[in-house]
Parts: sequence; C-alpha cells; structure tokens
Amino acid sequence: MNTRVIQRLFTSDAGWAPLALRVPAGIIFMAHGGQKLFGWFGGHGLEGTGQWMASIGLEPGLLMALLAGGAEFFGGLALILGLLVRPAAIVLAFTMLVAIFAVHISNGLFISNGGYEFALALLALSVSLALTGGGRLSADTALAGRVREA
Repeated sequence: MNTRVIQRLFTSDAGWAPLALRVPAGIIFMAHGGQKLFGWFGGHGLEGTGQWMASIGLEPGLLMALLAGGAEFFGGLALILGLLVRPAAIVLAFTMLVAIFAVHISNGLFISNGGYEFALALLALSVSLALTGGGRLSADTALAGRVREA
C-alpha cells in the first residue's frame, strides 16, 4: 500500500479531544453490538435480532443483524483502541443512518417515544471521528509515526 495513503488514513492532528469521544462511543457501540451478536446486556442475540430486523423489512434479517452487530461491536472496539478510527467511524456513521431512517425516524426526535435522538448523537460522534481521526493517544498515531520512520 502506498505510504501516502497510509499516512492520510492514520495521521491525526486533533490532539487529545478525540479520546473523549472515542472511549465512551466505543463502549456504547460495543455494548449494542454485543446485544445483537451475543445476547449480552439483555439483548436478543443474532437470531432474535435477525427476526426483528426481518419484521421491519430489513432482509435478510440474519445477515442484517450480523452486519449491524459486527459494525457496532468491532467498530466500537476499534474506537476504544484508536485503531483504524476513520474507517470504523465511517462504517458506524452508515450504521446509524440506517438505524435512523429504517427504525426511528417515524417516531420523531425524542428517545422516550422511540425517536432518533440517540442515534443522531452517535451519528454526530462518528462523523466527528471520521473527520478528525483518532487523535494523539491512539494506535493510529503510533502506527503513523512508524510509517514515517520507515
């Protein structure tokens, strides 16, 4: 892979601020992905989530549950580690767009009515991290330094 592409992917001049977004967002995404994939934290697991997704028109349900759960769980892990933050954040942003428009938009803004406010906040976090990268304290920044040295 081209060194310039690697530098662009990993380098971030954002300082420490992304850490304040990455860690809590990563925990939230991992927990939601764990619900979908493994039934953790009161979730329904892959089978139950797949059935629900099929019932709202996201077909094939099992595949959609696997994609959403995988994006959230592994994307959240990537955010926590600060590894491949930009690609993970882009995938998570797309996942939140699907959640907003396929599930929550018809319920209005407020989460108390099943609305999209929480998904919108997670979308904003994801877009911010896609733009800034992982920041100073991230695996991406460490890897970018190694690429520069090579």
